[in-house]
Amino acid sequence: MSRACLVILLGLLISHSVNSRSFREKSKLVSDGIDKTSQNSAGLELDVTATTVTCEPIYGFLPCATSVWGQLFMIITYEFLLSLAGKYVSSGSELFFQLFGTGIFGASLFHILGAIPQVALVLATGVTGSTSTIETLATMGMGLLAGSTIMLLTLVWASVVSFGSYDLSQPSANSSDEENVKPFSLTGYGVSTDVETYYTARIMMASMIPFLILQLAKILNSTSGERIVVLVSLIVTVVFLFVYCTFQVFQPWIQNRRYEYLTRSYVQRNLLPSLLTAGGRPNLTAIRECFQKIDKNRDDSISVSELRALILGIQIEVGLNEDELEAKMMQEFDISGDDRINETEFVKGISKCLVLSRHPADEQDHDRPKFFTSSSKQSRSEQQSLLTQKQENSTKTLKTWLNYVKAALLLLVGTAISVLLGLPLMQTLQEFSSDVNIPSFLVTYVVVPLALNIRQALTTITSAREKTEKAISLTFSEIYNGVFMNNMMGLVIFLALVLIRDLSWDVSAEILVVLLICTAMGLFTSFRTKFPFWTSILAYLLYPLSLLIIYLLTEVACWS
Repeated sequence: MSRACLVILLGLLISHSVNSRSFREKSKLVSDGIDKTSQNSAGLELDVTATTVTCEPIYGFLPCATSVWGQLFMIITYEFLLSLAGKYVSSGSELFFQLFGTGIFGASLFHILGAIPQVALVLATGVTGSTSTIETLATMGMGLLAGSTIMLLTLVWASVVSFGSYDLSQPSANSSDEENVKPFSLTGYGVSTDVETYYTARIMMASMIPFLILQLAKILNSTSGERIVVLVSLIVTVVFLFVYCTFQVFQPWIQNRRYEYLTRSYVQRNLLPSLLTAGGRPNLTAIRECFQKIDKNRDDSISVSELRALILGIQIEVGLNEDELEAKMMQEFDISGDDRINETEFVKGISKCLVLSRHPADEQDHDRPKFFTSSSKQSRSEQQSLLTQKQENSTKTLKTWLNYVKAALLLLVGTAISVLLGLPLMQTLQEFSSDVNIPSFLVTYVVVPLALNIRQALTTITSAREKTEKAISLTFSEIYNGVFMNNMMGLVIFLALVLIRDLSWDVSAEILVVLLICTAMGLFTSFRTKFPFWTSILAYLLYPLSLLIIYLLTEVACWS
């Protein structure tokens, strides 16, 4: 990936060196003055046409283009690099969360770090833009934030329902009662969530209050009134952001669900493929590393809730409900009986789970649960692992510091790319939309949010395909939390720029559309736990409907 990025950047620099300027001259050759000499004049006349600069390189080194195809190539390249930046920021913030665990960091800084790509684009256009273009670019930046929010609540939300749908008459798609499974129908199939999920949706609804206040700016229709409304909305947004972070410190169920979601995703992407060796046996070293990942409070033991996140992630829980799962895990893993699972107990228990999950037919007793009884025998590999445990503990501190450095570098690189490419991307989008004669909001509303949210969309779809209530609930909670932070962080930066740079208020249409879509989806998801398949169709249709509303407001009604 890094090599591909290097090649792209080199290609951009090369294209800059050959395509940044063009020279137009009236004659094919530059005159030396002799061919234009008159017999009646003793002087020499030099006829050299002045150079015409067709585009100005951004920052002095980034390329520029005058043709539509050149602009399109640059947009695609910038989009790819921005998606890469979003991946770096997401990976870095998740790694920090795994290192710190829940607490003050998980409740505040972690959520703020996740909104860096969107915020960086708005901030870069607002700080580095010239006076003549700053208002246009800031408006495009607000369209970017609106597009990201609405894309999460329509396309991504609908994809979770459509890809995660199962027979709602069954507890989950993995139910063993296959004879009673009904054929697919728009009302009989869908997804189910827990109570905490619609509590999270209600919290997301609270982020609409600043958007509602901002609608007064259109009603007042005065410069001084607009400034007061913007200031009040900014203060309310900052207060909401502070209350949201503080609430999670004293009521940590939101960040605990976030941690469980990240743990499941990490297990499916990274841990599960490495928990087994090439020969199909448990990889004890990888299992110990897994223990360190799951132990979020770093007390050298893991609780039942921490262990459940791992078990659900690798889907060994099939056939057991949550109560049975907790009881069986404590029975099979907690050999010492202290209601905590240390590293040795964890290694033994997970090894047995992996062996049986790969060879279920070897079990002769079909009545006993899928978490197996403890064995007094200890394999030779386990004995060797105990001998090397002391040596591995000595390197634990070094690995931790290396992970801190890695997380910091990922955040710095991702943020730097977002800030560096924010202004060039916005200017290129503006030039492209002008040349092809399409509304600029259409590009910023669709193209940029797609690049920023593609990774999260793929992750949520992968999680939804587990087709369990727990997976769907955690995925929806992740979407709602993401929308809340996107709204709050985006508004704080944008409103601060409006006040500091004394910008005119031209984003009433975008604010109204976000208010309408988020309110509709918030009310719909705040009072129910089951969503039939037909709800995904409605959510999909809301996205083009939002595009139509913005087009009518900005292009037809000239409402800004």
